[in-house]
Amino acid sequence: MKDRWLPIGVLAGVLFAVNVAARLVARLGFNDDGEAQDRVSLGMFVVIGLILAVMAFLWGRRHPAGRWIADIGAASIVAVLLTIFVGPFVSGDSPFEGGAGDFFAQIWLYAAFAIGGSLVGFLILVALGLDYRSQGLKRFAEAKMAKPRRVVRR
Repeated sequence: MKDRWLPIGVLAGVLFAVNVAARLVARLGFNDDGEAQDRVSLGMFVVIGLILAVMAFLWGRRHPAGRWIADIGAASIVAVLLTIFVGPFVSGDSPFEGGAGDFFAQIWLYAAFAIGGSLVGFLILVALGLDYRSQGLKRFAEAKMAKPRRVVRR
């Protein structure tokens, strides 16, 4: 049980740490510049997408698609909940201070970059033929080719 949930929790923690770091950079470095804060937020989402692309690549090699999608999905959901409900307190705000539009925009952006990053990582994995299913099919083909062909006598 621990082997399954620990990596998910660590990934959620890393994704939340990226958010906290971006919020601190935006708060301390660009407190009055809204455009710079938007660039920092966009950079945060790109980093989150890259992290999830790498994790999809790594976990897609070792596990079937259903498992790693569920793992990345669970970590992303925990991270987005932490991001929208706990993250604003890091930058001195409250979760709903920007209004419903900002609240839901953050959820949609997070979801888009999480799904997009995971999809990019998996597509690269499949294109290289290193995914779990391709490797299983490769092992099956090699095992079939290793057996000598049966000769049928009449």
